[in-house]
Amino acid sequence: MKRNTFEEFEIPYSTLEKFGLTHEMVEDLPMFVLDNISNGKPTPVLPIRIKDDDGNTIESKARFALLRGENGNVDVVFYPVLKYAPLEQFDANQQELLKDGKSVMADVTSPSGEIIKAFVQIDTETNQVMAVPTAVIGRNMQVLSDELNLSSGEMKILQNGDALSFVSGEEMVTVGVDLRNKTGLRFAEGDAQKWQDQGKRDWDKFTFGCYGCWVMDDDGNLGYVSEDDYTDELWSEQKKSAERNAAVHQRK
Repeated sequence: MKRNTFEEFEIPYSTLEKFGLTHEMVEDLPMFVLDNISNGKPTPVLPIRIKDDDGNTIESKARFALLRGENGNVDVVFYPVLKYAPLEQFDANQQELLKDGKSVMADVTSPSGEIIKAFVQIDTETNQVMAVPTAVIGRNMQVLSDELNLSSGEMKILQNGDALSFVSGEEMVTVGVDLRNKTGLRFAEGDAQKWQDQGKRDWDKFTFGCYGCWVMDDDGNLGYVSEDDYTDELWSEQKKSAERNAAVHQRK
């Protein structure tokens, strides 16, 4: 059986470096991202840099995830940012729903070439089309239905790709299909709008590591600055960050 978790020493840094992601850059990613990597989940969209056959440097953006082959070796798979989501295989109604951020059930071709029924959704940050067999998500939905005593109508809401809001205790909670999540379902406190807003995990503008800093610009794009290239602003922000962390530890 192939393991779906990865140890730090298994990360193929030499491969990542060919795409402009150095060992230091990866180690400086936030802990939640490193946890995702170790569990085989895709990273946030990161800047990558490759050379073409003529030696020209091409800059782009992509997620990456680790993959264990049949022989046990670990490799990297990239999910590049696409200009448009490839939706030609879906009908007009399905395309509109997918573009609206919803999931749909559709026939897709599996890696083995079989036509299977799957939940399909667009990764809005990369325009990649994600698909998970309905049997997998359907089982998780059934467990959820049994725990919450959902009606057939409420189950239909989830199956149709809409988020379902309900009251748990005195709080409103919303659940919906999110194929980026490990179970294919994601919960959020609040209504459907809160659920949608929380689908994008915001980074701090500055995320300092041991060797440098990941910086998020006003458009949400991430870039990495080595400590050797810190500006006065970054040195100032690093000092503030250290002071905040020290204050938190003192309160504990």
